[in-house]
This record gives sequence, C-alpha cells and structure tokens, in this order.
Amino acid sequence: MRGNHLGRYHPLMTQPIQARRLSALLKPEPGRVVIRPFIPSDDPTATTPEGRSRLGRVVERILELDEVALRSEVRRVIASLSTRNDDVPRILMRRYHEMGEAAVEPRLASEDQALLIGAALSDEYSFEAAALFNPSIVPHPDQRGVADGGLRFVMSLRAVGEGHVSSIIFRTGIFTREAELRIDPPRAKAISPRIERIPGGAAEDPGVRLSFGETHELSAIVIFPVTEYQRHGIEDLRLVRFEDEDSVSYLGTYTAFSGEMIRQELFRTTDFANFELSPMRGQVAQTKGMALFPRRVGGHYAALGRQDHESIWLLRSNDLYHWTDGRKIISPRFPWEVVQIGNCSPPMEIDEGWLVITHGVGPVRNYCLGACLLDKQDPGKLLARTAQPIITPGCEARDGYVPNVVYTCGGLVHGRSLLLPYSLADTFTVFATFSLDSLLGSMA
Repeated sequence: MRGNHLGRYHPLMTQPIQARRLSALLKPEPGRVVIRPFIPSDDPTATTPEGRSRLGRVVERILELDEVALRSEVRRVIASLSTRNDDVPRILMRRYHEMGEAAVEPRLASEDQALLIGAALSDEYSFEAAALFNPSIVPHPDQRGVADGGLRFVMSLRAVGEGHVSSIIFRTGIFTREAELRIDPPRAKAISPRIERIPGGAAEDPGVRLSFGETHELSAIVIFPVTEYQRHGIEDLRLVRFEDEDSVSYLGTYTAFSGEMIRQELFRTTDFANFELSPMRGQVAQTKGMALFPRRVGGHYAALGRQDHESIWLLRSNDLYHWTDGRKIISPRFPWEVVQIGNCSPPMEIDEGWLVITHGVGPVRNYCLGACLLDKQDPGKLLARTAQPIITPGCEARDGYVPNVVYTCGGLVHGRSLLLPYSLADTFTVFATFSLDSLLGSMA
C-alpha cells in the first residue's frame, strides 16, 4: 500500500486500524467535453454609440452572411462538434432560443441562421481536463439486477477543467458482498442540459433547474456553473440519500464560488435526471464544508459544518434553505490536526451512532483523514475519535495539483464494511475499504 499509510497504531487503541486499498483509480479524461453556454462579453448589454450590444453585433454579422457561406459554416460546426457530442443541432437551437432569439427581433431567422447564432453563444468545455477528485457516494436508486449482498452506488466527483472551474460529474458501480469494487466505464459523450430558472432566494437570485432528459447513464451528466454565484466553480458536493417520512430524495450541499465570494447551495434530485440547485441563506450558509444528516434528528434538519474554519460544529434548522443555529462540538487536539479539523463526509448512521469521516490539517498543510463517532440521539455528543489518522498523504499524494493532500466528501456503509473513495493531491481518486469493527475499535 505504497503512498497512503493505512493501519497505524496508537497506545490507546484496542486494535489497529485495518484498511484495504483497492486497485481502482479514476483519472481526468481531457477528451470528455460538454457544450455549455457562452456569452461573448462580460457585459453583453453594453452598447456602442449606434445602440448595438456586443451580442447584437455578433447576431448582425451572422444575419448578413450569404446563404452559401452560412450553410457551409453551419455544416462545418455541426460536423466538428458531433465527433464528441450527441444531438448537436438540438443543443444549438436550444441555445438560440435561450439567448439569441431576442437579439434577432423583429426579424425572423432561418434555421441555419438560428443554428449558427446558437453556436456563437456556445463553447465546448473539457470539464475534467485537469483533475477528478473529492468524491461523495450514495446507494443508487435502482438496485435491480444486483447480486445478493451487493450494492449499486452513485458517486459524485469534482471535475476541474479550463480556468480551474469545477463542475459535478457522476460515476456508477457495484460494491460486492465480498467487498470488491466494480466501476462502470464512463460514457464517451456527455449531455448538455436544458437550463431553467426556478424560484428561490431573493428575487434577483433564483435557483436553477437542469434537465437532462431520460438518461440512465449518469456518467454522461455534467453539472457545470450556470449562475453568476457559481461562475468560478461548483465545488465538493456532499451527497446524502435523505429519508423524510414516506419520501426519499437525494440532497447535497456544495460550495458555489463566484470568484470573489463563497456560499453553500443545495443540490436536490429524485431521479438523477432533473436537478435543482438553489441558494442557502443565513449566516451558517456563508461558509464551506457543510454536510447534511440523512434524516431529521430530534425533529430538525441537521448538518455538520466548520463555522470558525478550524472546528466541527453541529447545525440545526427547521428549513433546509435557511441555517443560523450552530454550536462547536469537536476541536483540534492531535498533532495531525493542529491547524484545523473539519467534517469530510455526511454523517453515516450505524448501530453504534453517527460515523463521520473527518479531515485534519497539520504542519506543512498536510491533509489527513480521520474518523469520529457521534451519539445517535444527541449528535452534539462526541463518543469517540481516532487519535491517529486513518489515511495520511504519502508518495502518491505528493505529486499533483495540490501536494500532501488526501480528502473525501463521503463514504458508504454496507453491512459492516465502509467503502471510502478519496482523492490524492486534488488530482486523482482512489478507494479503500474498512471493517467497521476495526475502525470503531481504533477510536479512543
């Protein structure tokens, strides 16, 4: 197990931490692209003395092309894009209706003109060209055909492309009864979503709904920044399968980064084909690292966060979108977390309580992974924690986008095993499994 030192001892342990590193490795694939909206100016409404906006001038040039040149360019663009994207004419026409149609009024554009305007308002984005990391994982909503004792899962990952802009992508696979891992190969061509504004937050700050149609290949879905608040990245989704009375949905918190400000936003889906991304409000929401419990606790929504940037806090609310109440429950204690400690995973419910994967930052900004156990009825009560990290950065984690970092955004409990995907140096994603009994036995 070169590179990540699993299985260290501590004098207070009753047994060692035993983990098994799996052979699976997820690396960024620059050839995977998606067609996304593009605006040819930071301010598309700025006008010239003649009263034409930049967008209007682009449209005007296209409308003035002769029919032969227009048809030739449309064919070239569609042929080029179709080598790596499906349904290109539909995507370009949708983009025309979303943004370009208003700039054509009162005239009518031909089909070729509309397609070329849609192409001028789009770009092809290599969404995982640089890194694929910070995974989160939940049970798949469809378990049909899985062998007895196995579990199909959905894993989200943070994909980084041009400009260090982060998007959310997905992988699927099966965790077998023998604690082996099978990951489905990703689809070569990604899907560009239909984008709609939905009510949420202040009037000037609505949420968005992304619809990908009837697809069952989750690896084809890319959730890229859409709003101004997200334009520099959608980072570190922490997924939970959330049960509330008789309903089940898949929720997650993530960090939206505008380039100047950060805030927490809420991800919601029931089918992994239609997704809502909405702003969260309140003082607690203006930080990073928030992770929801997978059900209400004591009648309230609950979450973990890092409100003072160095400790783990328990948060409660009666409204999923508004968070103001919190208190500190775990602070740095050991050398490997001397700079800060924080939650990585959403809490996972087991017989003994709430299991949480933590991260600690120590000297030279080394990120290590640890674990703790919270009381099931009162998660503000810490029952035990690992005095030594369960995974530390080694040789593999020193070479990458951010050296000396191992990190995760979630694990998956299946029976008495924990499947933990985690990233190396903010670049690649690997996997380890733990016996719950061994992990709990290592805590003090």
